[in-house]
Amino acid sequence: MLLLMCRLCRKYACWDSNVSVRGNVRYNALSCFLEESTVKKIVPPLMIAVAGLLLCAEPVAAQTYPNRSIRIVLPWPAGGITDVIMRAVNIHLSEVFGQQLVIDNRPGAGGTLGVALAAKAPADGYTLLMTDIASHCISATMYGSKLPYDPLKDFQPIMLVAGSPMVLVANPAPQVRTLPQLIKLAKSRPGQLSYASSGAGSITHLAAVRMQKLGGVDLLHVPFKGSIPAASSVMSGETFMSFSTIPASLAHAKSGRLVMIAQSFAKRAAQIPDVPTLAETLGDFDLGFLSGLWVPAGTPRAIVDRLYAETMRAMDQPKVKEILATNAAIPGRMSTQEFTEYLARETRNWGEIVRSSGVKVE
Repeated sequence: MLLLMCRLCRKYACWDSNVSVRGNVRYNALSCFLEESTVKKIVPPLMIAVAGLLLCAEPVAAQTYPNRSIRIVLPWPAGGITDVIMRAVNIHLSEVFGQQLVIDNRPGAGGTLGVALAAKAPADGYTLLMTDIASHCISATMYGSKLPYDPLKDFQPIMLVAGSPMVLVANPAPQVRTLPQLIKLAKSRPGQLSYASSGAGSITHLAAVRMQKLGGVDLLHVPFKGSIPAASSVMSGETFMSFSTIPASLAHAKSGRLVMIAQSFAKRAAQIPDVPTLAETLGDFDLGFLSGLWVPAGTPRAIVDRLYAETMRAMDQPKVKEILATNAAIPGRMSTQEFTEYLARETRNWGEIVRSSGVKVE
């Protein structure tokens, strides 16, 4: 940059070697840039040159990225569906990047604690955020001014990685085996049947809220830090029911410690074809764990594009496909722009659901 400035100064006769004389005024490199007439001559070509250098910076950053380990903030406990999906994708990313990708599980407050941590990170591509899309969109309305970040403005979306259905599980003791039976029992004991969630404002919380609205029942909410401890509370009898993942529930259902009541996607998953959907009883119900990848806003576009391209390639790797299929997860195929637009719509839609439900975080 200094060489460029020197050449421009020399071009406009501001100096010759270290000092030159024009009339009775002596000019050097500093006074050259202070003289008004000279500034008018030099600034335009200098701005063009600087702009050119800045435009070149992003491709160079992408070519050298990454040159050190990458942290992936995941605001849910290890072992949950979002964690499982990210670890599957890491198999490919760590190989092609030649760097370690470290998953940093930071659960709590419906996922907002970890997201807040990622929002404060430098926008250099070395901190990623992997979280549940619904919870990310819900937080804007659920927490309002208490939220220390803006879910849309503080992050650059990369892609929808994969989606997986939830399954409504219940403790086997009350002998409830179907959704109609559960609704009948809940209506006979309003406000008494408890349900566990992975946190206030999480998708498992709002799924239960929607089920209550469609089923005309009143349930007692008990929040936990993740779907796995929530499901454990159901098995122990601490709570009665919970929305969980198929992988976390299947073995316990086979052993008789849990009962699978219904699944949350509109279509039945191949892994549990005999379990009916909530939509078969309640009508308009089609929710699930949709996991997305973000970086802090301001991350160079070239880095965003590379992360998108490599994550998309990961979806086609045999080992990743196997892990996703085992967990009833369907790969996402949206472009970055489509994902960005989708998030804006989902934030509005979930905002309406939260407001109409009256659910608030104190």
